[in-house]
Amino acid sequence: MEDISLVVAYHSGYGHTARLADAVRTGAMSVDGVKTETVLIEAMTDEQWELLDAADAIVFGSPTYMGSASPEFHSFARDSVARWTNAAWQDKLAAGFTNSGSMSGDKLHTLEYMALLAAQHGMLWVSLGLKSGWNASTGSSDDLNRLGVWLGAAAQSNVDEGPELMSEADLRTGEHLGRRVAEKACLIRGTRTPRGSA
Repeated sequence: MEDISLVVAYHSGYGHTARLADAVRTGAMSVDGVKTETVLIEAMTDEQWELLDAADAIVFGSPTYMGSASPEFHSFARDSVARWTNAAWQDKLAAGFTNSGSMSGDKLHTLEYMALLAAQHGMLWVSLGLKSGWNASTGSSDDLNRLGVWLGAAAQSNVDEGPELMSEADLRTGEHLGRRVAEKACLIRGTRTPRGSA
């Protein structure tokens, strides 16, 4: 049986979201039988669109700018209409991740936008699957899901610091998301009836 294909499709403005994308990919690669690719969505080629069309799972990523996904991600979403027309992404798994400078920064809205895009394509959304961290006196900023987001992986990066200083907890949360999506893709592959069979 062919490997599960998981593609991380993202835009990164200053490198922080790219580092989170690497963490998501690392998590996915930790699952046996899963191959991963990354696609920068700013200037999509036909080959990159075809890579997404052939994937079992697509994990979307974008920084949160002014309360939503970046303009580059919005352009990618608009340009995916040909996939919508042909139902090319129907029943694929989808998930999302985002980063912004503020603790909240309305990151949830960005993840909701990605989930709605996935729903319009008929995709199946995979949530983070973690309880909230850092919400008790016994917790700390080193907890997984320290920002308390359930829809996807969220990271906070200080606006005056580079991606090398990102929170390790946020990166580990991204790894968790990638691993979770890969595991769910393997589970679904094992239970699906091949096309054309009775």
